[in-house]
Amino acid sequence: MTDRSSNAGCFAGGGAIYGLGIIGAWVFFFQRADAFWEFIGAFFQGIVWPAYMVYELFATLVDAGS
Repeated sequence: MTDRSSNAGCFAGGGAIYGLGIIGAWVFFFQRADAFWEFIGAFFQGIVWPAYMVYELFATLVDAGS
């Protein structure tokens, strides 16, 4: 008998959205890169793009509050 109480399948869409976000972040960061090391940095920035997004959001909120 199979266990149907597992909700593992309902979270699979989050991985797809994160994957599309990585591709979009790579496009964004690669367009801004000019030198070789900036392209290397863009690759790693694309992987951790949510951290950059939250940082920029908080920086904007702090600037708006000042």
